[in-house]
Amino acid sequence: MAMVCLTDFEEYAKEHLSKATWDYYAAGADECCTRDDNLLAYKRIRLRPRVLRDVSVSDTRTTVQGTEMSFPVGIAPTAFHCLAWQEGEIATARATEALNTCYITSTYSTCSVEEIAAAAPNGYRWFQLYMYRDRKLSEQLVHRVEALGYKALVFTVDVPYTGKRRNDIRNQFRLPPHLKVKNFEGVFQQETSVPEEYGIPANTLDPSISWKDIYWLQSITHLPIIVKGILTKEDAELAVEHGVQGIIVSNHGGRQLDGGPASIDALVEIVDVVAGRIEIYVDGGIRTGSDVLKALALGAKCVFIGRPAVWGLAYKMKSN
Repeated sequence: MAMVCLTDFEEYAKEHLSKATWDYYAAGADECCTRDDNLLAYKRIRLRPRVLRDVSVSDTRTTVQGTEMSFPVGIAPTAFHCLAWQEGEIATARATEALNTCYITSTYSTCSVEEIAAAAPNGYRWFQLYMYRDRKLSEQLVHRVEALGYKALVFTVDVPYTGKRRNDIRNQFRLPPHLKVKNFEGVFQQETSVPEEYGIPANTLDPSISWKDIYWLQSITHLPIIVKGILTKEDAELAVEHGVQGIIVSNHGGRQLDGGPASIDALVEIVDVVAGRIEIYVDGGIRTGSDVLKALALGAKCVFIGRPAVWGLAYKMKSN
């Protein structure tokens, strides 16, 4: 069967990945209402087409943080790509380099930031960062990616605690023994008495994160700071006041707080309050070119996609 849209790749991945792996990638928090509404919200938006406008020449290029991209779609930070295909994040990095678009590398990658940089030395990469109770963990990651030529930090602010993903709990999800969170390889001592949460010891994330941590990041790096996880105009205004260079309007793919707004529904008020002072991006629920168009028309500079990249990796199993 010819693969003609992302739904085809999604169905292929669901059929060929293990149940635990599929459930991990597909998971939303609690009842998955926000995850599902990310998709439904785009279907509620209607286009107002203008005609007789001469569209014989089109140009999809854009600039993001001053860097030109071939089209306004980047890869959002998603964890554990090696679960879908053995080359994992290395394959993702090579693909985005070839397409000349942006890849936001996840802290929870199954390839290290060094391996990713070596695989696609000319790629345009940002690095997604969490804040840990031990600030040295975060600081060391920042210095590593800065030295490797990553172009921005994406500070994820919506995970003071990990969302309750019911299927992961039912499946007792753990990384298989041959895979690790490579960015932390050798950092944590292997103590079987310490419970694990997505490849690292539980309670490693810092629930006390606050706006002051923006200032702390600014004190240790010269990289632009993009805040990911903003859903309200009030927090968008605070982000601007704290001197960040960009906002990703995001609900973490519906994996954190169930019952929050769809990302695209939150975008409008954030665009209005920011009023062009910094760049705004959006992720969550984007599955078609029309979805991209709707996000751009509502004020996003570009969009990022997460799960679809993993489905593409799963399809590589077929061609190899």
